[in-house]
Formats: sequence, C-alpha cells, structure tokens
Amino acid sequence: MKTTRRQFIKLSGTAAGAFTLSIRSTTFAEKSVKLLRILILGGTGFTGPYQVRYALSRGHKVTTFNRGKTHPGELPSEVEQLIGDRNGQLDALKGRKWDVVIDNPTTLPVWVRDAAEILKGNVERYVFISTISVYADTSKGVNETAPLAKYDGPDPFKETLAAMKASGYKTYGPLKALSEKEAEKWFPGKTLIIRPGLIVGPRDETDRFTYWPVRIERGGEVLAPGTSNDPVQFIDARDLAEWTIRMAENRETGIYNATGPAKPLVIGEMLDQIKGALNSDAKFTWVPADFLEKEKVEAWSDMPVWTGEEIGMARTNINRALGKGLTFRPLAETTRDTLA
Repeated sequence: MKTTRRQFIKLSGTAAGAFTLSIRSTTFAEKSVKLLRILILGGTGFTGPYQVRYALSRGHKVTTFNRGKTHPGELPSEVEQLIGDRNGQLDALKGRKWDVVIDNPTTLPVWVRDAAEILKGNVERYVFISTISVYADTSKGVNETAPLAKYDGPDPFKETLAAMKASGYKTYGPLKALSEKEAEKWFPGKTLIIRPGLIVGPRDETDRFTYWPVRIERGGEVLAPGTSNDPVQFIDARDLAEWTIRMAENRETGIYNATGPAKPLVIGEMLDQIKGALNSDAKFTWVPADFLEKEKVEAWSDMPVWTGEEIGMARTNINRALGKGLTFRPLAETTRDTLA
C-alpha cells in the first residue's frame, strides 16, 4: 500500500531505531537555566530519547510515561520510568507534580483529555507536539495563523488509532488539530504547540529521508524527481528535540511551525550536499514530475522528501521558531549519522 504524505508525517513522530544517541552542545547550553521536573509522555520512540538525553545533560530531572514496550532498557538509569497506557491506564500519573509535560505521541483528542484531567493543577506548562498536517490547505505555504483542517467524522473522542489508519490517515491532521484545541482548553495560557514538518535523522525507521543517503552512497546513476529547483523542508530529530527542551526552559507558549533549514533549500542542493558528504560518484538524472506520475512513482513515498505537486508543503513559514532560537546542524552531519 502506498504511503501518503500525511502518513509520512505521522510516522515521523513514532519511528524508533537502535542507534546511539548523540547530543550536540550549543550556545544555548552555556546559559544558566532553571532546573525543571519534566514529564515526557512517550520518550522511547524517535525524538523522545533525544529530548531525554538533552534534558539530562542540562541538569533537569526527567520522568517518562509509556507502555514500556518500545526499546525497554534503552533510557539512562537516572530517568524515572512510569508504566501505563494512554488508553485508560493513567494511574501512575496521579498525585504527582511536574514543571512541564511534553506530549509526544498523541493523535487522539481523548488522550489529551484523559491525561489533562489528571495533570491539570499539577503541571505548570503543557507542550504538545503536533504537525503541519493540521493545516487545511498548504498549497501556497502556511504560517501559524492559517486555517486548520476540519474533522467531519463521528464523535472525535471515540476515534481510535485503528480507525484513523483505516481511513488512510485522512483524519490524522484533523484529529491532531482537535488535540491541540483540547490541550489549550485544559491548560489555557500554559500551552506550547510545536508543529514539525518532516522529521529525519538517526533512529528513523520510515525511510522517508534515509533512502537518499543509502542510494547516493551506492553511486552510479540516480533518479532525481521533478526539477532541481523544487523546494524541500525537513528537520533533524535532534534539532527538534533540543529546541523543544530549550523552549520549555524559557517558559514559552503559543504555536510554532518547526521545520527547516533556516534558509530555503531546493532538492538539487540537498542531493548535491548528500553526495558531497558521502564522497559519492553518483550522477543525478532528473525525471519530470508528469512522467513519474504516469509511471505511478509517487512523491514522499517512492521519492522521499520531494513534495511533487504539493509544492507549498515545502514552503512552510518558520520565522516564529527562528526568532525563538531554532537552529539546525549541517545536512552533512545528518546525512552521515543517518547512514551510520
């Protein structure tokens, strides 16, 4: 079954892999920060372990809450690990207080509601990791004020992940939008909503960026989609995770798109930089989008990162996040680490 653009973005928040977790020091880390008690809902998937390790490196006390089934034993021993399930098994969260909670895996608004009923009054701030798939129309690029996708199904609080997947992920964006709304309802003025785009880097199991380093390292003639000037956007999971922790430290609230890089990038430059990072002899053959469509070669799935006709998806405005210190490591570093 073909994987849709929205499904790829969904997968960006859930993928995991058994890779070494590296933490990059930044100028922000040199500042004195107030130590926080951080609760991470999830914490063992794609970005979560990077959040955990970066938070620990800055002196924070970290608690995770998850089912204990994904990569058990991987997190550092100093992490307090609470076991439960967002589907009604939340007792481990009762009677506890934290400075901030980071909600990584939520797609269903009922998950926000049920956790909030317990956490309200016991946490100072709620960080909800959302997605740019919440926008109703990305054809021309969006900023944080753009209209959101509308949910037109039955009671959204009775939705399940199985039903969402059965819809071909059509309800993914609308349900995320409702989850954002639920977070703001329960934590008014205390909610930080981060909307990532395509998340890439080590620990990614979805192949939605990994394909390119793997294929380009192999060398030879490489099919390149569309034109070399087609825009692309993505963010290394480590950059997203570290910025999320810094935003929590700074007590930020509001809504922020979080993708990259800082300056516009086109796919031709991306492929050339990957080639250079790997000292590859690859030669790119550019194939028009209409021919690829005719041959049922799809953007995002068969040709990862490339947006095809949904070009506006790669023109998401990130000025707000840049103004709050979102930074990006070199693409060469992401390339080599992903390949490793």
